[in-house]
Amino acid sequence: MTGDGGDRAARRLDRPARVLVTNDDGVLAPGIRWLARAAYERGLDVVVAAPQSEASGMSAALSAVTDEGRVVFTGTELVGLPEVPAYAVAASPGYIAMLAGLGVFGPPPELVLSGINRGANAGHAILHSGTVGAALTAGNGGARALAVSLDVLSPAAASVGSGGAAIAVLDTLDDEARHWSTAADLAGRLLPWLLDAEPATVLNLNVPDLPADEVAGLRQATLAPFGQVQVTVTESGHGYVRTAIEENGARRVPGTDLAWLADGYAAVTVVRALGDLPDVVVPTST
Repeated sequence: MTGDGGDRAARRLDRPARVLVTNDDGVLAPGIRWLARAAYERGLDVVVAAPQSEASGMSAALSAVTDEGRVVFTGTELVGLPEVPAYAVAASPGYIAMLAGLGVFGPPPELVLSGINRGANAGHAILHSGTVGAALTAGNGGARALAVSLDVLSPAAASVGSGGAAIAVLDTLDDEARHWSTAADLAGRLLPWLLDAEPATVLNLNVPDLPADEVAGLRQATLAPFGQVQVTVTESGHGYVRTAIEENGARRVPGTDLAWLADGYAAVTVVRALGDLPDVVVPTST
C-alpha cells in the first residue's frame, strides 16, 4: 500500500520518526535490546518502555500495579544503548502502548515495535500474546506497529500461561546465544515500508532461530488456524484442574505463518484488532 507515503517521507526529513519499543518478556530481556538497537541504528527517535517483569500471555490487557492510583515506572538503561531512554513499567504491554500514545514517555510514537519475543507468536493463538497485544493496541490508537518473535520454542518447554500462544519457560542463561540479530535485521528491513504504510497498519513477524544466512527467506503469510502448541487437560477433580502444553498435531496449512516457519522461512502477516462483521445479520425484532 502506498497511501500518502511521499508526504510522510518528506516529513521525516525534518525529524526522525518517534518509535516506542516494548515487549512482554520484560525490560531486561535480550530481545528488546536487539529490537531497540535496530531502530536506533536506522536513525529513529527511540524510547523503550516495557514491563518491569515477565508479562507473557497478557494479550491486550490493560492492567497495572498501582500505588495510590498511580502507575509506577522507573528509568533504567539497556546494555549497550545508553543513548536510548528506557523505562521499567509496572503494567502490561498493551497498557504501556496505550500510555505511550497518551504521551507518558515523551511525544506519542508514530511506530510501536514489540519484541523480540522469546518464542513464536503465530496462528490464531496470537490472540493471547502480550507481544502482539501491544502492537494491536498501538494500531487501535492509529500508530503503525510491528510485533517480532524468534521461534526458539520446543513444545515441552512451553508455558500454560500463554494459552497456546507459544510462550516459553526456558533457561534464560542461554538467551544471549540465540539469533536475536537475525530477527532484528529482518525487522529493520521492514521499517521503511511500515513507516510509509497507512496509519494503524500492524505487522506480525516470526523468524527462525537461525543465523541470517540459514534463513530461507521472508514470506508474507496468513495466520494458521491453530497455534504452535495447544493446552490439554491432564487432571481434574473437585475444585481444580491441571493443564499441560503439547505440540499441536494439526496439519500445517500451506501459506500460513507456521507452515513457512516449518520450512525455514521468516513469516510476516498483516493483522488487525477485532472488528465487527456487518454482513452477519442478527434478528433484532421481538
